[in-house]
Amino acid sequence: MARIFYSLALIFISPLIVFYLYILRGKKNQGYRAHFKERFGFVSKSLFTVKTKPLVFHCASVGEVLAATPLIKALQKAHPNLNILITCNTPTGREQILNQFKNTVACSYLPIDFPFATARFLKRIKPQALCILETELWPNLMAISHKKNIPVLVINARLSEKSQQGYQKVAKLTHIIMRSITVLASHNKADAERFIELGLETSKSHVTGSIKFDITPSDEQLAEVLNLKQLYSINKNSSNEHINDERFVWVAGSTHPIEHELVLSAHQELLKKQPNALLIIAPRHPEQFEKVAELLTQSSLSFSRRSQNNYNNEQVLLADTLGELQCLYGAANVSFIGGSLIRRGGHNPLESAAFSVGVITGPHTYNFDHVYPELIKLKGAVVVDSNDELAKQLITFSQNTKACQTLGIKAAQCVAKNQGAIQKTLTIINQYLEPKP
Repeated sequence: MARIFYSLALIFISPLIVFYLYILRGKKNQGYRAHFKERFGFVSKSLFTVKTKPLVFHCASVGEVLAATPLIKALQKAHPNLNILITCNTPTGREQILNQFKNTVACSYLPIDFPFATARFLKRIKPQALCILETELWPNLMAISHKKNIPVLVINARLSEKSQQGYQKVAKLTHIIMRSITVLASHNKADAERFIELGLETSKSHVTGSIKFDITPSDEQLAEVLNLKQLYSINKNSSNEHINDERFVWVAGSTHPIEHELVLSAHQELLKKQPNALLIIAPRHPEQFEKVAELLTQSSLSFSRRSQNNYNNEQVLLADTLGELQCLYGAANVSFIGGSLIRRGGHNPLESAAFSVGVITGPHTYNFDHVYPELIKLKGAVVVDSNDELAKQLITFSQNTKACQTLGIKAAQCVAKNQGAIQKTLTIINQYLEPKP
């Protein structure tokens, strides 16, 4: 009965959902209007022409795609003939899938959780198993999969106390979700216990750690980092041609509105002490690229755009490209991870830490409360409460190279210490793969 009411409510507000996705989001990003039929389960026939049933991974957006990439590539290496479909919710997530996997996987949007759309999707795809990243727990998707005897694996699962309280408010619907889970691989024991308190059978729960720690820069990425350092770390205005006059470079990654302004303000303060410092600012969403360019145009800061590849010693580089943020982190002295000076919950600091680049974050990191406490404890990250504190911290690191390098070393040590989740997760997934025909 709870799922019936949920489905009816979803159908009732469906005009608003379509208006939001196609009109509002589509106006800002045309990618929301492309492949729109997939939102209703009308996936392309080309996705299910392969004889073997696909293993489906659902990654909500860019962050989940990046986190899942090492896991999926390890799975591809172990099972070269495995048919994999990766679903997502956003155009940026879709583009990241294409960037990471080219044509080695199929890709589509996950349908909106209407019962008819989900049923159509599952009927067409006929997955051998469904792997859901983190907490994308859609009741109809999971319940219908369970009814069709499709294993539902929730991997890299996390559940904050706040989210747990939200699920408790819709207990009957939550019970359906928990009953539909075949196996759950969680970040830590506390996360596992929260799922169990919501009704998950204890025997279905496994603690594997976070796959986000299992990030290792590839040879190609390291080569690209060296190239970026040559482009941006050397002060081209140096009067001594025989000295590599390296400038202080910091990356502000995944920044949001309001935060853009705070970051630019902090950089202006830094320039008073370090006139040659460079800020590389990478807005979280592509629709923010032009807005940040406008902010920079209206400011006193000189800037160039990464997409135009015409950098000439400007004070700011606008990273208005996709798929390059990890390498840009690697080219920096220190990074600031956005979504944290405002109440957005922060973004993944491990993409920076894996390159031995230390992290500065604001106080709002609840989206990564399974990562930041350990990173801060091991002194690979520092917390600032405002743009003024951010500026002071940047000035400190620009004047104390050793302290900045130590922060990066500690960050990388934190990553290495917590690795191993991918192998544990692969062991679980392998149990649900259908035998080769």
